[in-house]
Amino acid sequence: MIYKRMNREEIESLTLAPYALKSAESRGRLFPETESSTRTAFERDRDRIIHTTAFRRLEYKTQVFVFHEGDHYRTRLTHTIEVAQLGKGLARGLGGNHHLAEAICLAHDLGHPPFGHAGEHILNQLMADHGGFNHNTQSYRVVTQLERRYSGFKGLNLTYETRSGMIKHETSYDKSDAKGYEPERRASLEAQIANLADEIAYNAHDLDDGLRADLFSVHDLDELVLWQELKDVVGWKSGHEFTSIIRHNIIRELIGQSISDVLAQTNHNLETNGIDSPDKLQNQPENVVGYSEEFGEKIKALKTFLFNRMYRHYRLMRMQTKAEHFVSEIFQAYLKEPRMLPQSVQDKQDEEPLPRLITDYIAGMTDRYALEEWQKLFIPYHQA
Repeated sequence: MIYKRMNREEIESLTLAPYALKSAESRGRLFPETESSTRTAFERDRDRIIHTTAFRRLEYKTQVFVFHEGDHYRTRLTHTIEVAQLGKGLARGLGGNHHLAEAICLAHDLGHPPFGHAGEHILNQLMADHGGFNHNTQSYRVVTQLERRYSGFKGLNLTYETRSGMIKHETSYDKSDAKGYEPERRASLEAQIANLADEIAYNAHDLDDGLRADLFSVHDLDELVLWQELKDVVGWKSGHEFTSIIRHNIIRELIGQSISDVLAQTNHNLETNGIDSPDKLQNQPENVVGYSEEFGEKIKALKTFLFNRMYRHYRLMRMQTKAEHFVSEIFQAYLKEPRMLPQSVQDKQDEEPLPRLITDYIAGMTDRYALEEWQKLFIPYHQA
């Protein structure tokens, strides 16, 4: 038997929780299309995202470490894959639509510029008089305007639910303007899951990469209650050899505890508030997907530690300062002489103001391409 789209939609209606979004009930796409005969609308969104140029470029975009720092540190692509894996697991555990959660997770960093948050920070400064820059908003631009793969429209023509989940993606330090997507309402269950999956992923892999890179030691982590508990669970004691296997066990336990806590607390929130529909979930005053208060405090302490001891480490600060220098000089050079831009970018000057065109071009660069572009612009003997 071939399970076609209608069969898959029927399975969703029978197996998903009442507060999950069903693909058969999608609010549709901006441009009418005949839906796939074999895939649900959200599966089709996921597939379109994976096949974008922007998704492939994530392989050479910084997560924390620039690509030449080592082959085993996370990149923006491996981070995205980890987020999608965690998002699917959380969605399945809560009866959510894991195809929609996966699509949102896979798209959440498509607009991230080169050099991680350093690139985002300097682009936001450079664009202060022109609407600023936010990687989440840029991800939305990628899927609605910048990817050109279809003859009938710009972008990917994703469903309303995926687009809304992307624009309402938020963290403790980053929230986008959801104008046009009912900003007074909370994000869907699946989009809230993507938010937590993102945080769980970067907490775990930044801790892992920080230890691998010797930016801090296992002894530095002893100040954290969560670290002490993780050590106890895996059976490692301070003073004993800290092997790569022990490190993997601790990171795996951190992810497992995070997932278990979010599942338990979210289920409690759903039951306590009697949430039995997507509308009721999105009309809640607060997100329903989250940590328990106790575990959330432990995670907050971990994030503070990583901010102070890793993200502000002198080695990363040097890298970030250099990255901001590269991006700023490239931006100013193009702004001063737009004819140095590739012809394909120049041809769009009737569509967008020049500063935004330059920003779109730079944001799409990989770390490697941005460094090569800087050399072409400023190194006299480098081939243009």
